[in-house]
Amino acid sequence: MRLKTLFISLLALLALVSCKTEFTALLESNDIPAKYAKAFELYEAKKYARAAEMFESLTVLTSGLPQDDTVQFYWGLSNYKYGDYLTAEGNLERFVDVYPLSPFTEQAKFLRLDCLYRSTYRYELDQQPTYKAMTAISQFILENKGSEYIPRCREMLDDLKDRLELKAYKGAWLYYHMEDYLAAHYALKNVLKENADNRYREEILYFTAMSSYKYALNSVPAKQRERYMTFVDDYFNIISEYPENVHRKELDGLYAKAQKYISKSQPTENEDNNKTNL
Repeated sequence: MRLKTLFISLLALLALVSCKTEFTALLESNDIPAKYAKAFELYEAKKYARAAEMFESLTVLTSGLPQDDTVQFYWGLSNYKYGDYLTAEGNLERFVDVYPLSPFTEQAKFLRLDCLYRSTYRYELDQQPTYKAMTAISQFILENKGSEYIPRCREMLDDLKDRLELKAYKGAWLYYHMEDYLAAHYALKNVLKENADNRYREEILYFTAMSSYKYALNSVPAKQRERYMTFVDDYFNIISEYPENVHRKELDGLYAKAQKYISKSQPTENEDNNKTNL
């Protein structure tokens, strides 16, 4: 039984070596019809890495021939389906530049965008690839208004915008997490100053109010009254815009405490006159 298993394994290994030798020999040959047929055979069999190799080797041979745009496009498409988005993006960008009127051009443009989109990073990391993808996607939407790919492009663009907005919000929120409430208050307000439509606006307004409250709470007595008044402004900002906010009960409680302190520390008429005289 063990010998039979060993024999079968040897046959499989020999077949693999033979297949590899045949592939390598064809890859190194100048037989365009045979290589062309083999490239598509590999592509249809979903052996995309090998298909990409075969199409790449064909690009030199088919340059200037009628099938050249097909070979170039499927070279990029094979790399795309294999998951090598960096190489595929370069393939497809060159294809669009060289063959602007090919039947494959619109699809190539979209697939290049998808490569850029898939090559972006999580919001915590560098967002330069995100900006690059957004620019390219926006340009495609502008120049190809009737394209079937527009809905998907809008989805990708929306997801990338969400990533940038989340990064801006979380970057400001980090100060709150570090208990640097003054910096948090400034940073959170600045996020909305730069983008009032940030989709995390409600959460940003909540943490803005919490930052001002905690900053006041931890301040020296001489500064608390004015800082609690800042919290009151932030409190009204969020409840006027989001009256059903999930933190409403908590915010109402803090507002009551702030108002109590403000009322208790209200300057007397004599104190006001003394300040005026000073």
